[in-house]
Amino acid sequence: MNIILFTNKRGQVWNYDINLLHVALSIAAGLVLLLAAAVYAGIQLGNDELKYLTGWQDAVSEQQAEIADARQSAQANIDALTLRIGQMQAQLLRLNALGGRLVSQSDLDKGEFDFDAVPAVGGPQEAGSRESVSLADFLSMLDDMETELMDREQKLSVLESLLMSRSLSERVMPSGRPVAEGWLSSRYGKRNDPFTGKQDFHKGLDFAGKKGSEVVAVGDGVVSWAGKKSGYGQLVEVNHGNGYTTRYGHNDSHLVGVGDTVKKGQQIALMGSTGRSTGPHVHFEVLHNGKKVNPSKFIGE
Repeated sequence: MNIILFTNKRGQVWNYDINLLHVALSIAAGLVLLLAAAVYAGIQLGNDELKYLTGWQDAVSEQQAEIADARQSAQANIDALTLRIGQMQAQLLRLNALGGRLVSQSDLDKGEFDFDAVPAVGGPQEAGSRESVSLADFLSMLDDMETELMDREQKLSVLESLLMSRSLSERVMPSGRPVAEGWLSSRYGKRNDPFTGKQDFHKGLDFAGKKGSEVVAVGDGVVSWAGKKSGYGQLVEVNHGNGYTTRYGHNDSHLVGVGDTVKKGQQIALMGSTGRSTGPHVHFEVLHNGKKVNPSKFIGE
């Protein structure tokens, strides 16, 4: 192809020869370069997007791991709180049982001190006071409650020990009449001896009644004698501790043996007239540190 250009300047003429094959090859080469550049740009863009996607996936994985750790930590905290609440519930059960025993031992009004019932509380609610308790405040409340429960348990245990000691002292201390039925037939002190008629000192109390009537212990203790003894006939002797001993003489038979533990009010013998006796009765004596004392102050006669 031959191209001739005419210009107005100075009458110049330009003549160009164009080879179509060369032009086609140039265009094709240009297109190939453009295509290569596009492919390269696409590859680079794809690599950038792939890197971004990989980074995003790594971030998601890290967040998932953090969530899993937080969930595990929260579960551990819940388990710890559950354990503490379980321990406090066990303490409350012990305190309720202890309180029930104290009410029974102290003869308190069970309706007033009912450990199975929720304490009565109430009052008007102030406006704007409905605020949720924070976790820190909740944990502090648990700590205070646990400390208070431990303090109350210790104090109630000490009180129970004191009450039990007092109750034990009351039970072992001789008190009451040694017979279930009968009457006082001879007091402690000077009297005329029923066999000689001479004045003598009676070192006990006599309770008369029907033969075979119940003879009962006037306090908790251990039997230290059960058998015949000169002047007493069939005798039962009970050691109550703290230096106190009681004797029950002239029995028809005894129902306990040496070494037996007896309770206050327990039947220990049958009334009789054995030994130096004029009829069915119980000769009752109280000894303190081996010395015979007046039984009247122990039985209220």
